[in-house]
Amino acid sequence: MTWDFFQIARGFAAVSSVILSGFSALAEPAHGISMYGTPALAPDFAHLPYANPDAPHGGNIVLGNTGGFDSLNPFIRKGTSPWQLAFFTHETLMGRSWDEPFSLYGLLAESVETDDSRSWVEFTLRDDTAFSDGSPLTIEDVIFSYQLLGEQGHPKYHTLMSQIETIERTGPRKVKFTFNTSNRELALLVGMRPILSKAQWENRDFADAPIHDVPLGSGPYRITDYEAGRYVTLERNRDYWGADIPIRQGTNNYDTIKLDFYGDANVLFEAFKAGEISAIREFNAESWDSQYNFPAIARGDIVKSVIPHKKPSGMTGFVMNTRRAPFDDWRVRDALIQAFNFEYINDTLTGGAQPRITSYFSNSVLGMVDGPASGRVAELLLPYQDTLPAGTIEGYSLPVSDGSARNRAGIRAATAQLEAAGYNVTDGLLRRSDGTPLGFSILLAKGSRENIAIAELYVQALERLGITATVETVDDAQFFARTNDFDFDMTIFRRALSLSPGNEQRFYWGADAADQPGSRNLMGARNPAIDAMIDAMLDARDSTDFIAATRALDRVLTAGRFVIPFWSYTEGRIAHVRQMKYPKTLPIYGDGSEWMPEVWWWDESP
Repeated sequence: MTWDFFQIARGFAAVSSVILSGFSALAEPAHGISMYGTPALAPDFAHLPYANPDAPHGGNIVLGNTGGFDSLNPFIRKGTSPWQLAFFTHETLMGRSWDEPFSLYGLLAESVETDDSRSWVEFTLRDDTAFSDGSPLTIEDVIFSYQLLGEQGHPKYHTLMSQIETIERTGPRKVKFTFNTSNRELALLVGMRPILSKAQWENRDFADAPIHDVPLGSGPYRITDYEAGRYVTLERNRDYWGADIPIRQGTNNYDTIKLDFYGDANVLFEAFKAGEISAIREFNAESWDSQYNFPAIARGDIVKSVIPHKKPSGMTGFVMNTRRAPFDDWRVRDALIQAFNFEYINDTLTGGAQPRITSYFSNSVLGMVDGPASGRVAELLLPYQDTLPAGTIEGYSLPVSDGSARNRAGIRAATAQLEAAGYNVTDGLLRRSDGTPLGFSILLAKGSRENIAIAELYVQALERLGITATVETVDDAQFFARTNDFDFDMTIFRRALSLSPGNEQRFYWGADAADQPGSRNLMGARNPAIDAMIDAMLDARDSTDFIAATRALDRVLTAGRFVIPFWSYTEGRIAHVRQMKYPKTLPIYGDGSEWMPEVWWWDESP
């Protein structure tokens, strides 16, 4: 299948025009809302630009996950649920277009209205919304859902609820949210919370619900069968209420989607080769070139598709838990980054095909600029210079090795930083002044084949410094439980970041989330400069301040040396059965959690 790269360029131009335009206030109910400027799609848009409105319904696909699950409720902290469920089974008042940085269009709601300062937002519910069992979805369900998630839901829902002053019914199909804080993104965020059934959960324990209490949703799919830890079957709801609305045209086309679970990535890949799985995402360029040459590909039964994108790199790597010594010392963290021989590991595991992540927002207009901070970025950072990590204002960049296995320069630089932090080698081991050896474990899930390989190479380098590091592998349930409780020294870390970062940044690395179990702040970052830069992003009234604040935040996070970065995923790679087809027009976000299989369809023709 070919790709329309003109559409990609057009989409990226749309990003620039939206980001670079000022805010235009909504004076009356509208079909959509954007963080800056106005939504790109007109009120009479027929379908999302990257969806095929003529895509046929039909076909049954199987997708593979590693590990297992003991919950079918993706909205609570307890247990592990299949990550795809929230996208397939539940809906929000507004829906995203993945061809714009942050624009929302009516989904459950037919319109949205807000004031110039965005101190409140009001939604009008469509008059025919319904749950998958046919029962009406009402304003009472909307209000109940926000209260339920804010009190008993996953911690990621709590911050938003604390910023809502009131939720009130203002008409038969209208609900108004009034905020207690100045935060321009809130008007959009409240449109993106899942709506649950009041009749199902009122006066019941939502947070500790057993697996058989499957949350009722209004989405295009519903769970029809499952076996805990092994599989979940979802069936397209043929009586789906939203089949005719514009944002749903050409989407959710498969009759059934089955999620099969495998012990690790190796077993999953073998199942794909054997024809038991319909599609698989590959994140390793070397594996893509060397392992996808089996007979089904040669026959044309399996197709390899590459999906470009324009989104930020995000951050992938080994995160250090600064709540624990010795990771509370930035010099130790710097030493551990120096000792990580990226060039050698990258060449060994990917053939050197994938570039390194250089900052949290690299590969985008939001990424920090090399060299000393200047202009508005420097203005934002200077008031916090006494709290900033070394190199934030002056400029910081990751070390680059010569690519050899020994990495002499990196080991020397690491040794110097460790000595400055009070460590010296005695009897072959790196020790503190009191004789305590420096050692730690790297916590990984058993199925994370690539991460284990990276860790094993890294451990060999650490041995040369006299550091005793071990790789500790656990099953998925233990992994999620321990990372939720911050019970680790070092572990794998992945944060996918968007072209419209906002309130979620507080949950990722804000001080209030540092000790909040279940938060995404795995590193335990707590720096007033981080919180101030997030505030500046959220308070920005124009694109200049927004971009400057994001670049300043990027500097503080990168110079904080919290994560040892891996390689960047500059394109998506999906191998799939030939009957799975997708539109030639691609969104600027490329492949993502919702793109495949949401806009794909089944076609038996060659």
